[in-house]
Amino acid sequence: MRQDVTPAALVRLQGAACGQPAHPPPATWQHGRVTAATHSTLFPQHPGSAQYSAPPSGADAVLEGLDPEQREVATALHGPVCVLAGAGTGKTRAITHRIAYGVRAGILQPSSVLAVTFTNRAAGEMRGRLRQLGATGVQARTFHSAALRQLQYFWPKAVGGSMPRLVDRKFQLVADAAAACRIRLDRGELRDITAEIEWSKVTQTVPADYPLAAAKAGRETPRDPAEIVQLYSTYEDLKRDRAVIDFEDVLLLTVAILQDRHDIVEQVRAQYQHFVVDEYQDVSPLQQRLLELWLGDRDNLCVVGDASQTIYSFTGATPDHLLDFRTRHPGATVVKLVRDYRSTPQVVHLANGLLAQARGRAADHRLELVSQRPPGPEPVYTEHTDEPAEAEGAARRIRELLDAGVPAGEIAILFRTNAQSETYEQALADAGIPYQLRGAERFFDRPEVRKAGIALRGAARFGGNDSLLDEAVDLPSQVRAVLSGEGWTTTPPAGSGAVRERWESLAALVNLAQDFAAARPDATLSDLVAELDERANAQHAPTVQGVTLASLHSAKGLEWDVVFLVGVAEGMMPITYAKTDEQIEEERRLLYVGVTRARSHLHVSWSLARSPGGRPNRRPSRFLDGLRPGSAATGGRSGAGASGGIERGHGGSGTGPAAPRRTQRTPARCRVCGRTLTDAGEMKLMRCEDCPSDMDEGLYERLRQWREVQARRSGQPAFCVFTDKTLMAIAEAAPDDEGELARIPGVGVRKLNRYGTDVLAICAGHEPEGEEDGD
Repeated sequence: MRQDVTPAALVRLQGAACGQPAHPPPATWQHGRVTAATHSTLFPQHPGSAQYSAPPSGADAVLEGLDPEQREVATALHGPVCVLAGAGTGKTRAITHRIAYGVRAGILQPSSVLAVTFTNRAAGEMRGRLRQLGATGVQARTFHSAALRQLQYFWPKAVGGSMPRLVDRKFQLVADAAAACRIRLDRGELRDITAEIEWSKVTQTVPADYPLAAAKAGRETPRDPAEIVQLYSTYEDLKRDRAVIDFEDVLLLTVAILQDRHDIVEQVRAQYQHFVVDEYQDVSPLQQRLLELWLGDRDNLCVVGDASQTIYSFTGATPDHLLDFRTRHPGATVVKLVRDYRSTPQVVHLANGLLAQARGRAADHRLELVSQRPPGPEPVYTEHTDEPAEAEGAARRIRELLDAGVPAGEIAILFRTNAQSETYEQALADAGIPYQLRGAERFFDRPEVRKAGIALRGAARFGGNDSLLDEAVDLPSQVRAVLSGEGWTTTPPAGSGAVRERWESLAALVNLAQDFAAARPDATLSDLVAELDERANAQHAPTVQGVTLASLHSAKGLEWDVVFLVGVAEGMMPITYAKTDEQIEEERRLLYVGVTRARSHLHVSWSLARSPGGRPNRRPSRFLDGLRPGSAATGGRSGAGASGGIERGHGGSGTGPAAPRRTQRTPARCRVCGRTLTDAGEMKLMRCEDCPSDMDEGLYERLRQWREVQARRSGQPAFCVFTDKTLMAIAEAAPDDEGELARIPGVGVRKLNRYGTDVLAICAGHEPEGEEDGD
């Protein structure tokens, strides 16, 4: 299963020719004080925490700002060192001061040090900090960047001629391999096959060994393993034919040269005498092999990591190298960093509680964090009736924070899958809150969503000639029929990856059609297409700084003053397709990473149903058992108990007067005939569609005209103001005060605050504010 590249392969290839935002380090700080990572208006800076105006005066000055454990790291300059660093404990600070102290004390030569991390951003931050500390000349690079430099330098000597061209993206090569194999792959499958090839290469698995290796690793293969073997082999052949190499080849070929050429590996070892590896829990077997070749039989190695933040095992990352470090290096110095300078005691308490219930090898090496921050607010746990209500609740709280002066850039909404973003994009857009998506395409910009829109538009125009729609009796069934041709099925595909994400996007459109039809029973497919276009336009992301929307994976290494963890319910956290104990524990670690992104304010929420009026059959994530108020622990180690409160629906923020609550959804009955209502539109009216209406037609028409004005002013679709059914319900109830208006389904807290005064004025027969100018 080991993939070794021999010099013959190199000759054949040539002849035939593939962490968090940087914050300035403080000059001095104490354990109980706020660090430079905390820089927003919520947490003012302490005096003297500015960036160094000049490098420290000497080696001892480099150590002045470090706590005892960080100082131990900085002064342990000989032999193997393993730093187990929890979230927010200042690991980057510790290792950069370690390098700087060694250089300033004359123990380390700058050019002999190689610091390796996993992202260009982290490497750039490390170089910047080293410059501030007066340690210029140290190499701080990613694994791939360091290997590429060596490969470019040694290729003429090891192989001869020019090095093959490096391709930035594999998609086209994988697509060409599929075409050569006569295997049809859509865009999602192309991405999944590409991921399987990358995983195979970083785990040093050759094509023939893929089926066994994938089965042993418990991977959900996107295609039959035999097909993947065929695609993988053809992909490698195409690279050789075209004289190109890919990203993983950079590591593979560097390893091959260093393994085969003793003279070259000795030259590299003569250059680099001291190694530092950050995020060591994320190294792949291939990266570990390269590190071993760089190091040789020496032991001047410092590694830093946290097994509890291993969340990329699907890419080949493994914490085993970190956990086995003491076994491979019996005399190693092991330092644990547990003083958390990022998060308040309340946030740290929850993070510790999550890990206290964990099982497995990584859990056995968990770190108990100790917050160094002043106390802050308790985490807020909120249960909502449905997903739109959950998104609306988050948007309302964010609006309160923005009004209080918290910068939008210091707030984040974190979710498990990218498919969840659309609901929150809509809620923030409705509230006029700027936002930015990180690590994901906007919902309406996703290829499968654009393609589905084209298919729906074509069906709306020519559907009479489409046999797929012959048996479709209503709008939702028409949409399901059309999207079935795009890959939607009644049950989700097994496993994760692009195929699952693509299905989630199409399922979101199916659900959207159901909700739209419930609000407008007479709507046609053309109406739905028009509304989709309007929604896409209304959700156009502003270019200004905004609230961050991100998946939990893409949030790794970042931090915010305020974090909203949403959708923390069974089936999403842990995700449905996480079946094995190892997969479940990685989901727990993912939630832990999400919790530890928050500096002070943490909001955890879930919803009981997907859509308004849906069956409330969801329950909060098992990971919160014993941690959220009112829940019991379900096993594992003794966890940290929770304090604070749990909110229901749309409760207030805990400060100031409580906002009107959305009524909890219980079985609704028609106010005319008493029949139980299940249709969302009827539930808004609180009567059967066929029962007599006492609606004031004149009032309804005035409300419609007012709604058109509001929609035009805000640039939103009319239904984003109020749906037709909600306007009918208002016209039937003719409310006299905010309490009566708030009890009407479809009038949430945000809309009550935004439109309540106007609506009550119209119901009272007056002109709403701002209408006198004839707009």
